[in-house]
Parts: sequence; structure tokens; C-alpha cells
Amino acid sequence: MKTEAHTAEVAKPFRSVWSELRETSFRQGWIDAGGIRTRYVQAGPEDGPPLLMVHGTGGSWECFCANLAAFSKHYNCYAFDTIGSGFSGKPDIDYEIPVYVEHVRNFMQAVGIDKASIIGVSLGAWIAVRFALMHPEKTQSLMLISAAGLLTDAQTSTEIKGARYKAVDDPSWANVSAVFKGLILEEQNRIDDFVGVRQAVYQQPGMRRAMEHILCLQEPHMRARNLIAEDEWRSLQAPTLVIGAVDHKDIFLETAQRVSKLIPKAEYVEIRRSSHWSQFESPEDFNRAGLDFMQRTVS
Repeated sequence: MKTEAHTAEVAKPFRSVWSELRETSFRQGWIDAGGIRTRYVQAGPEDGPPLLMVHGTGGSWECFCANLAAFSKHYNCYAFDTIGSGFSGKPDIDYEIPVYVEHVRNFMQAVGIDKASIIGVSLGAWIAVRFALMHPEKTQSLMLISAAGLLTDAQTSTEIKGARYKAVDDPSWANVSAVFKGLILEEQNRIDDFVGVRQAVYQQPGMRRAMEHILCLQEPHMRARNLIAEDEWRSLQAPTLVIGAVDHKDIFLETAQRVSKLIPKAEYVEIRRSSHWSQFESPEDFNRAGLDFMQRTVS
């Protein structure tokens, strides 16, 4: 006899990186991008319009696992681990925004892309906007999730540093799991795959030093010199979709709401039932909005 608990367990959808990708053709590889051994996945028609996916602070390409299937039906998708993060190379330098931008440019050159649309999450959104400002001729359109780069908040920076350093100094399951409390609203969406991948990343030799370079942007003086001024946001010419995760009031939602009024060609879409990673927590809503946006803005 089935109990109510059993019925609830059966009804609860199982999520993993593989469950999101098991019906999608994709390939993973490493490529030299300006001297950085860079881990990436590619999905979709290689002659289709290019779409880059750039993760957030100390993350990896897996955060886009719920988006590759939908976007790869129409676009040549590349999600990659940025310099210092994931399983990409970790040179002993501080990773300020121009360093990330150069890595994006070198990655595009390495895979043979001249111009692309970019989805960026958090730090990835910050990188995407600065890339578009520095290389408008290489930028088709932008999608910003948990937009960053306009504001600073000491408490948020302290929390980010505290969770990341604790996890990299002692990459226990509990410590690494705690990182995702700040990224994913509902506990059921903090899947084991994410914890396992991040745990393996944090166990790599030299990761403590790499984390110091990653978190340099949480230091007030370094963050200040990398921020994007309001006039720069106003000068952004790429069509831009800005996502507001309205169920989680924080600096990222405030940034999204403010920059959506500054960017000349901005569209603002609110998504519920998510916090920092709307693209994973509410993939149906994000994918629908993103595909509609790209179909109207990408030739």
C-alpha cells in the first residue's frame, strides 16, 4: 500500500546535471584560450548564432545545465569555466574584470567565434557587460541574471568571502553545501551534483590561492575600481534582457531594477521561485523569456 509520503516522494521530480542533459547532444573538452587551459561544453548547431554562457564567482559551467537543451535547439552554445574557476587554469594573478574579459575574448578566438550573445550570472553578468563595452563589435546581445557591477554592499561581500573561504579551507560536504544556500532559494534545488562538482573543484591543488584571486573583487578598493559607472551602463548598445529574481530581495535585484532603467535597449523580466540562479531554479520561465528575446534580437 502506498503511503502519502511515498506518493510525495514519487511526485517530487529528480534533478541532476545528467537529468537536464540526458536527451541533449553535447561535448565537453578543454581548449587553450590565451594560454589558459579552459574547460567547456558545446551544444547545438556549430553554424548557428553563437551563445556564450558565463557563470558566477568561483563557479563552473554546470550552472547552465538546465538551459543548454532549450537554447541548443537554435544556437551554437558554449558554457565554460572562467579563468581561475572550475577546472580551468589558475594563473597566480588577481582576477579583476579586465582579466575575465580578456579570457572571454581569447576563448571566442580559440573556438572560432567573431560575435556572440552572452548569458551572464552574477559575476558573469558583470563580465558580460564590461565585455560588451570594451568589444561592442563582438557582442550581439546580453542576458543578465543576478546583475552585478553597479553597486557594492559590505555585508554581501563578507558573506561571499566567508562561505567560499570556509569551503575551500575545509571542503566537507556540509561546508560546500552551505555555499549554495546563497545561490538557490529552495533546498530541493540544491542538488548533490552541484555540491559534488564544487567539492572536487575546491580539492584541487592550489585552490586556496586561486580563491584569493577570485575573491579580490570582494575587497573594497579592488571592487571600486572595477565597477561599471551609471554613464557606462547608459552607453551600452547591445540589446539586453535583465532578469529580476523578485522573491529574493538583495543587491542583485536592486542592481537589476536599476540597470534596466539605464540600459537604452533593456527589457526587464521578473522571475519567481528563485534567488541567485533563476536560470536553474525556474528554467522554464527563464528559457522561455530568453528564447523569445533572442529570436527578436539575434539575426
